Amino acid sequence: MALQVFTAVTGASWEATLVGALDRDAHGVTVVRRCVDVSELLAAAASGTGQAALLSAELRRLDGEAVARLMGAGVAIVGLVEPGDDRGADRLRQLGVSRVLPADTAPELIAQALRDAVAGAPSAGRDIADPRAALPALGTPEVPEAPESGKGRVVAVWGPTGAPGRTTVAVGLADEASRLGVSTFLVDADVYGGVVAQLLGLLDESPGLAGAARLAGSGTLDAAALVRLAWAVRPQLRVLTGLSRADRWPELRPHAVGTVLDEARRLADLIVVDCSFNLEDDEELSFDTAAPRRNGATLAVLDAADTVLCVSGADPVALQRSVRALDDLREALPDAEPVVVVNQLRRGPVPGDPRTEIATAVERFAGRDVGFFLPADRDATDASLASGRTLAEVAPRSPLRTALRSMAATLAGVPAPQRNRRSSLRDRRRAG
Repeated sequence: MALQVFTAVTGASWEATLVGALDRDAHGVTVVRRCVDVSELLAAAASGTGQAALLSAELRRLDGEAVARLMGAGVAIVGLVEPGDDRGADRLRQLGVSRVLPADTAPELIAQALRDAVAGAPSAGRDIADPRAALPALGTPEVPEAPESGKGRVVAVWGPTGAPGRTTVAVGLADEASRLGVSTFLVDADVYGGVVAQLLGLLDESPGLAGAARLAGSGTLDAAALVRLAWAVRPQLRVLTGLSRADRWPELRPHAVGTVLDEARRLADLIVVDCSFNLEDDEELSFDTAAPRRNGATLAVLDAADTVLCVSGADPVALQRSVRALDDLREALPDAEPVVVVNQLRRGPVPGDPRTEIATAVERFAGRDVGFFLPADRDATDASLASGRTLAEVAPRSPLRTALRSMAATLAGVPAPQRNRRSSLRDRRRAG
């Protein structure tokens, strides 16, 4: 049976000749539709009448989300560029098209590339309009032993609704990792109210992640552009600020955010991402399945992360929310293996020894061990917030700062800093 193919190479002088040459029995390919734009191509793919698509780099409005939706529907893609157009080939590859050929390639070789693409394409697990079709394949180890050479490790800092301290943990983790000599990239991906810029005293009107996502969506993001968009806070720490207003969330499309993280991996050994809490689908938009989803960016970050930190408060209400949030995460991303971080640990809200009681409760109701405990230190966090500086700058001896430093060393895979016995005993007394 002939392979059914869509083409979307409009505007190219060689289109008619190529389509005529491909649509022959000898090549085993049948062109079932010649699409004039991306919208028509997506509509054709949704009909399920084709198995592969042949795209040109010059196709107007082609972006990473369109490519992701095609692939999510099980449509394999082969890209074509003008001979010698290396820039166009690089753009297609950044958009997610792995097979790119010059337009003057022999028709039989293009047909073979289409067959190879179909043979290697995943099955259509989701409809083309399903927002999760834009997510890459899952693969989330809890704490990898060591990152690949030249490939940074992504740590997503996530947690339930409320104020468990996600941003405090994300900022502290990134800052301490950079002070341990680890090149670090801090990304604010909170679509409901990112405040990383405020905590660090930065200008929150800078393009930041939104600007990087726009470049990623058009296939023009590279390392140099990402560096220009990020703030250099310390020699080893760069920060990509978040949305200045929550109503700008449609700018953070899942595929674009994933591309930004891929590029960040090439620039830093550790990428810390501050995430939103919500994993729900938008019920008001559920009838329009092609519409963007507000929580798609969060799902994309969690899916791409090597380590997911679930930050919980240390009181009964926060712990209950965390247990429910872990259930939501398990339903949304079944292969995710989150590391529980209990923040704001102190005596009072939980009777008895808080560490023991909380660890027992989390294991019983969520089926997980607590990976890290972070002590409460309100004076230090207040001083940090008031001055727009990190804990290391305003309270270097804070027990919270010490715990964050130890956690950063563990997640970054570097030796933990040495602490003297007297400081260790004092920190334990303060943490309760």
